[in-house]
Amino acid sequence: MVREDLRNIAIIAHVDHGKTTLVDEMLKQGGAFRENQEVEDRVMDSNDIERERGITILAKNTSVIYNGVKINIIDTPGHADFGGEVERVLKMVDGVVLLVDAAEGCMPQTRFVLQKALELGLRIIVVVNKIDRPDARLDEIGDEVLELLLDLDANDEQLESPVLFCSGRAGTASLSQYEAGTDLVPLFETILSHIPAPEGEPDEPTQMLISSIDYNDYVGRTGIGRIERGTLRVNEQVTVGDFHGNRKPYNSKIVTIYQIEGLNKVPVQEAKVGDIVWISGIEDITIGDTLCDISKFEPVPFVKISEPTVEMTFSVNDSPFAGREGKFVTSRQLRERLFKEILRDVSLRVSETENTDSFKVAGRGEMHLSILIENMRREGYELSVSTPKVLMKEIDGVICEPIERLVIDVPEGCVGAVMEKLGGRKAELQSMNPAGNRMKIEFLIPSRGLFGYKSEFLTDTKGEGVMSSVFSSYEPYKGDIPRRNTGSLVCFETGEAVTYGLYNAQERGTLFIGAGVPVYEGMIIGQSPKAEDLVVNVCKKKHLTNTRASGSDDALRLVPPRNLSLEDSLEFIADDELLEITPKSIRIRKRILDNSLRAKTRAKLGQ
Repeated sequence: MVREDLRNIAIIAHVDHGKTTLVDEMLKQGGAFRENQEVEDRVMDSNDIERERGITILAKNTSVIYNGVKINIIDTPGHADFGGEVERVLKMVDGVVLLVDAAEGCMPQTRFVLQKALELGLRIIVVVNKIDRPDARLDEIGDEVLELLLDLDANDEQLESPVLFCSGRAGTASLSQYEAGTDLVPLFETILSHIPAPEGEPDEPTQMLISSIDYNDYVGRTGIGRIERGTLRVNEQVTVGDFHGNRKPYNSKIVTIYQIEGLNKVPVQEAKVGDIVWISGIEDITIGDTLCDISKFEPVPFVKISEPTVEMTFSVNDSPFAGREGKFVTSRQLRERLFKEILRDVSLRVSETENTDSFKVAGRGEMHLSILIENMRREGYELSVSTPKVLMKEIDGVICEPIERLVIDVPEGCVGAVMEKLGGRKAELQSMNPAGNRMKIEFLIPSRGLFGYKSEFLTDTKGEGVMSSVFSSYEPYKGDIPRRNTGSLVCFETGEAVTYGLYNAQERGTLFIGAGVPVYEGMIIGQSPKAEDLVVNVCKKKHLTNTRASGSDDALRLVPPRNLSLEDSLEFIADDELLEITPKSIRIRKRILDNSLRAKTRAKLGQ
C-alpha cells in the first residue's frame, strides 16, 4: 500500500541557516494556527537554552496539512555536536529538505548531514534560504551544492534534486532565483511531487523502529518512531528487541499511542504504515529497539551512531563552598542524573571510574557537554568538571586522534594572524576562497587544537570572524599542542574579596571577580600574562593608622572584571584545574587547594 495522504520529511542544514524559522512559516501557511493566534518566533525551540542561544539542540516533530496531505516535518539541530540527533531521525523520513544559506553557502555541517542522508538513499530537495540577504550569492550557491553532491558520490536521482529559492523570514519560495515568490506553495508542491509517499503492508505483522526517546515523570519513557509494517493498536501485545541482539527480546503492552497534529500530541486508537507515533507503556524501551507482532519478531537494522570524541570527568563538588547553593549534591544523585541523560541522548557515553564520586562523560564536543552541564545546574545540581580531553583510538597498532574539518570566514586583513595561530595548533590548510573582502579558509585540525581557541579567534578577527567545525576522521597523533601559554592568579586565603586587595592584584593580570565576592584558598580569580601561576591575596585590607596624607586616601579605581561564561571557563581551565558548577555560580579552582602543598607537589614533579 502507498500512503498518498502522507509525507515524512526532515529539514537539515548547518547551524543558523534558518531551519526553525522556515518551519514557523510552514506551520503558519499550513493552517496550524488560528488567524488571531499570537505566535512567538522560532516556536519549535521550546527549551529555555535553545531560545536563549538561538540554536536547536533536540530534534522536534510537527505536521501541516496541505491539499489533504499530512506532511510530518522534523526540525533537526544544525550544530555538529548534536549530530547524533540528526543521524537517528533520518530513519523516520523518506526525504530531506537541505537548507543552504544564500551568502555562507555549504558549511561543514551541511556536508555532514547531507552525507548521512545520501547514505540512507533519501530524496533531496535543495532550498537556498535567506535570498533577501544583501550579500546573497545566488549564482554560485547552486554550483557549490552540485559540487558537494558529486564529492559525496550522490546517485543520478539525487544529482537531479530540485532547487528552490526561499526567504524563511518572509515566508516565500520560488523555483527561479530571478522571481520573488509570494508564499511557500512552490515548496509544498515540490515536497508532494518529489518526496515519495510511505509504502508498506498494512495487513502484515506489525513492525516499528524506535528512533527517539522522550521522558516525563507521569508516563515514564515514551518511544518515538515510524511504523514500517502492519497496524499498531492501543493495548496490543508486542515483542521488543534490537537488531544487534544486545538484550533478549521480551513481550510488553502498548498503553497509549499519540500522533502530532501541528504542535499538539493527539491520542489515537490505532496507527498505520508510515505514521510517526509516540507510544508509552514499555518501561525499558530505548533507541534502536524494534516493536514487532508477537507472532513474528524481525528487528529493523539501526544506523550506527558516530562515536563521541571528547571526554570530561564529572565529580562531586568538594570545594569549601560545597552544598551552599545546590539542591542535588551527592554522588548518588549525580550518577542517577547522568545515567538518565544517556536514555535520551544516544551520542553520550557515561562510565564509572575507580573513584565512586566521579564519572567519565564522553560526547561529541565541548558544546555538547556544556549544554548538559548547563541543564544540570539549572535543575539544581552541584558538581565539578575536569578539562575536556580527546578520545584516542588505536588503529592498526597506531595511536590516532580525532581530526576536525574547520571552516573559517574572516576579513582579509585578519588572515595572517589566524593562519599563524592555527599553524601552532597543527592545522593543515585545505583551501582558500575569496568572497568579496572576506576569505573562506578550510583546514583539517586535531580536535584538541580547537580547545581554548574560540576566544583567541574572536580577538584576532575583532569579533567579525565566523568559525565552524565538524568531525572528519581519525589520523595518527600529530604531536604536542600547548593548551595555554598563560598562568592563573590563585587566591591566597579564604574570605571576601575587597577593593584594596583587588586593586593591588589587578596589576598582576586580568581579574575574573569584583569586590564583595566570597573566595577560598586555591580558587582562581584571574589570568596571569606569564606562563606560571601567581598567588595573590585579594582579601587583604588596608592597614589602618591615625595618620592621614594628602592623596593617599583617594578612591581606588578597579578595572571591570572579565566575566567568564560556562564555555569560556571550559576553554580556560588547565589540566591541574577544575570547574566548580553550582546553580548560582561558576568558579575555577586548583585541584590541590592548599597553596604550599601544591607548590611541593609541583617541585616533586619537576615543574
